[in-house]
Amino acid sequence: LRSQKIIFKMSIAANAFDRETTLLDSQPREVAGNWSPYVNNGGTTLAICGDDFVVIAGDTRVSHGYSISARNVPKVFKLTDKCVLASSGMLSDAIALQKTLKNKIAWYKHQNGKEPGTKALAQLLSNTLYYKRFFPFYTFNVLGGIDEDGNGICYSYDAVGSFELVKYSSSGTGHELVQSLLDNQMGWKDQKKKGLLENVTKEAALDLVREVFTGAGERDIYTGDAVTMCLIDQDGVQMIPFELKED
Repeated sequence: LRSQKIIFKMSIAANAFDRETTLLDSQPREVAGNWSPYVNNGGTTLAICGDDFVVIAGDTRVSHGYSISARNVPKVFKLTDKCVLASSGMLSDAIALQKTLKNKIAWYKHQNGKEPGTKALAQLLSNTLYYKRFFPFYTFNVLGGIDEDGNGICYSYDAVGSFELVKYSSSGTGHELVQSLLDNQMGWKDQKKKGLLENVTKEAALDLVREVFTGAGERDIYTGDAVTMCLIDQDGVQMIPFELKED
């Protein structure tokens, strides 16, 4: 009789435990995590400005963590025949930004019968980024082109639209590697000799871009595969591909 009572109590306790477990499982739980709406897909972009031309370049690798998602996705985007945008950061945001700018440029052409100038596009990009400042495009941009007087100009941006007119600039995961070399070869920072800043030629700028990306590809795992170089001058935009290491 005593053993039967013990078994009966144990069965009651087991049934109660099952009911409590079922109730807990049916209720929503708060799961801790580090989810973010943003992801950095890596890559490097740069711009070098000459007297009557601009070279803008970006690699073609798309990464997610330590995995390579794609090897042939250009980071440069032709806005007009005299202006090119290069974006690094989150690929989906870069595509969304390009589509937004493309639509606004199309409206401008319909209303005015001509393409906007490079300076106008620089301000348009700044306004577009600032408009999204509370949920920004996760992109880091350099823009360059030829102005109305035929001079080469390029601009550097942050994620919320602050921009600066510069002679050279870079962005992306290889920024620290690239910018220091550009400071050395273009600006000759803290050195007595003059660099290429005042008399850079198209050939010298293209050679420097190749050297810069080759070095960045050796040290930055998110930069690699190939580079798309855009030479912008009075004749328009010329695309020049350049292969990098694929590992």
